[in-house]
Amino acid sequence: MTPSATLWLPEDLDGLRALLRSRGLQRYTGEPVSHLEHALQCADLAQRAGASKALVVAALLHDVGHLIDGAAGTPSLEGIDDRHEQRGAELLARWFGPDVTEPVRLHVDAKRALAADPRYLRALSEDSQRSLTLQGGPLEAAAAARFVLRPFGADAIALRRWDDAAKRPGRAAPPLEAFWPLVRDCARPARAA
Repeated sequence: MTPSATLWLPEDLDGLRALLRSRGLQRYTGEPVSHLEHALQCADLAQRAGASKALVVAALLHDVGHLIDGAAGTPSLEGIDDRHEQRGAELLARWFGPDVTEPVRLHVDAKRALAADPRYLRALSEDSQRSLTLQGGPLEAAAAARFVLRPFGADAIALRRWDDAAKRPGRAAPPLEAFWPLVRDCARPARAA
């Protein structure tokens, strides 16, 4: 993220949904789908796999960190790691617990763990390979094995696999409104003022 970039920070879940509906229509730079198409495909894959409600919500919202940055362009082409996983998890922590935020926070490290396997690395899209380099590159095999054992590590690996598969133009997925009841169910109750 550049210092002059505008941040789009929703104040509540309705604002989060509006962010997905508006900025989510932008093409996911370096990929053949929009951000919203990617999010919906990812959540659909998670749901079809029988993931928990929280993990489906994490799949839906895992890249929200890309949407809150108002900067234009493709960060990886500019040699920038935009830390979208960290910024997204911090934003989502306003409403959700670690069962949603930690898989989001860890999905980039999950890519690094999976990239210890050369077959996985070769299968990544060009933009994912470029961003992987900026994110620290593949983990060593021993570190990758330890990653899966950490809290939420296995969830992050599952999320990452759905993330990689959720970039297909024209792939049918339920609309945002179909997932929103899950989002509301997973949100923490509002704190009393």
